[in-house]
Amino acid sequence: MPTDRVTALGGELQRAHGKLRNALALARAGLDGGDPADAAIDLLLFCHGFCAALSGHHRAEDGSLFPELVRARPDLAPVVAKLTQDHNMIEHLIGGLQKAVADSTDPEVAHRHLDGIEAVMETHFKYEEKQLGAVLDGMDADFDRTEIFGPIS
Repeated sequence: MPTDRVTALGGELQRAHGKLRNALALARAGLDGGDPADAAIDLLLFCHGFCAALSGHHRAEDGSLFPELVRARPDLAPVVAKLTQDHNMIEHLIGGLQKAVADSTDPEVAHRHLDGIEAVMETHFKYEEKQLGAVLDGMDADFDRTEIFGPIS
């Protein structure tokens, strides 16, 4: 049963994912264009910003969106379980990036970690959009975008 909201939630999910992709691209560009004297600060700044945005998005989904989805559609429990598992994997990879950045000022080290995060993130986003996009568009609920998609939405 579609709602009267101007923007469908499935589209909102795609926009949030687009912003996270842009944040990753900005982090990469920032790593490449910084002053070598400020390399450690740049690594922390750019990687921290991207990591905070991605983690915040997933915390919002895990804490608000996913429980509501499973309440409304118990048949989605296996999909939500898979997405939650992805969130845990991405969080583990983010931890690895943060440790690497704390231990090294070499932008290439950060790029290698970002490559791994990006690979899992892209697969996760595509699966999530495919499995939940139409479901979200059809939900008759008044959600706060920031509450369900995180601060980047």
